[in-house]
Amino acid sequence: MRINFALAVLGLATVSSACAQNSGWEGETGVFITPMAYTAPSTATGFGLPIVAYHYLYGGKVLGDFHEISIAGGAFQRWEFGYTRAFHEQGSVASLSPLWHNGYNIFHSKFNVLEENAGKNSWIPAISVGFILRTQVHDVGAAILDKNVTDGDVYLVATKTITQSKKVPIILSGGVRGTNAELWGMGGNTPNFQERAFGAIGFVFKGPAHTSFILASEFSQQPRHPSGLPTAIIPTTITYAIRFVPTPEHKINFDFGVAQIAGQIAPGVNLQARAQVAAQVSYGF
Repeated sequence: MRINFALAVLGLATVSSACAQNSGWEGETGVFITPMAYTAPSTATGFGLPIVAYHYLYGGKVLGDFHEISIAGGAFQRWEFGYTRAFHEQGSVASLSPLWHNGYNIFHSKFNVLEENAGKNSWIPAISVGFILRTQVHDVGAAILDKNVTDGDVYLVATKTITQSKKVPIILSGGVRGTNAELWGMGGNTPNFQERAFGAIGFVFKGPAHTSFILASEFSQQPRHPSGLPTAIIPTTITYAIRFVPTPEHKINFDFGVAQIAGQIAPGVNLQARAQVAAQVSYGF
């Protein structure tokens, strides 16, 4: 019993470090494109040290390349907040690529309303609420109108790490968001606010020399039509990713993945972005 307990604690410590130190695409603690209910490390009485991250997505010939640099922090073991700046390199397809312009601001915050295993109940997930606000968005519909727009998300997410398995802990996460952003602002905004579901699953494997790997897959429903393109249909985004954690003590993670974004969205309109390579690196001080 003591050995099993020790293994579970070790597995949970590794998973917690990998999750808490990793920034998702827009800077919040998450997988690749979906937030988790966990928050950035902090103390019960004050603020934690910041987490910095760099994110890259090869969007293809039409969309171009996307880069994001983020900083986030935690407070009172319940609150997370941060800022991300998105940068964009234009694609090479003259008929479509000018719909994407150079970057925008992303502000995010999250509050943990229920701690994982609250009341010593091992079945209770962590539950958090959060928001993401984007300003100076000038993509797709906003580019057609030649103006900057503001859009955002509000979300509810639950996350549970299952450590009953001695060898392969499992991370489950899912929630719902209200959004008026298409593809997190990369596709501009939408005509109205919509409810969309998202979720993720990850499997944690131990590697040599105290390393660990997390194999994960996610989905995130997108609003059906972006502003300015009422006949376009944007599919659900799906990712397949691997996270490499050299050691929990170093507080650094490397992510590599493939994102299925969008191909033929309307007659004669192909974004050529159905299997795009992405990478992230995050470091917690």
